[in-house]
Amino acid sequence: MSTVILLIHVMIAIAMVGVILLQRSEGGALGIGGGGGGGGGGFMTGRSAGNALTKSTAILAACFFLTSLTLSILATHQRGGPPSILPSSGGEGGLTPLQIPGTPAPSAPEAQAAPQAPQSQ
Repeated sequence: MSTVILLIHVMIAIAMVGVILLQRSEGGALGIGGGGGGGGGGFMTGRSAGNALTKSTAILAACFFLTSLTLSILATHQRGGPPSILPSSGGEGGLTPLQIPGTPAPSAPEAQAAPQAPQSQ
C-alpha cells in the first residue's frame, strides 16, 4: 500500500516540477523577459496558459500535500505506537548509556533501589 502511494507521490512531484517550469516568469531576473527565452508563439498563449498552469499547480500541490500526510501516517502505523521525540524508557529506539568495554553493564533502575536490611532469624 505504501509503495503505491510512494510511486504516486513521486509522479506528482515530477509533474509539479514540469508544470512549474512551464509557467511564465514574473520578473525579468535574467533579462530574458517572458519565460522560455523569448518568442511569441506556443501551443498555449496569454491568459489561458497562465490560468490552466496556475490551477494545475494548485491541484498538484494539494495532491502532493495529501500523499505526504498519508505516507507519514502509514509510516507511523507500521512502526507501531505513537510518535515521540523523547527517548523511550524501555531502551528500544531510545538513548542508552555508554558502556565502557571491560565494565559491567548498567543494571535496571529497579535493581538500584535502596538496599534492604538483613533479616534476622
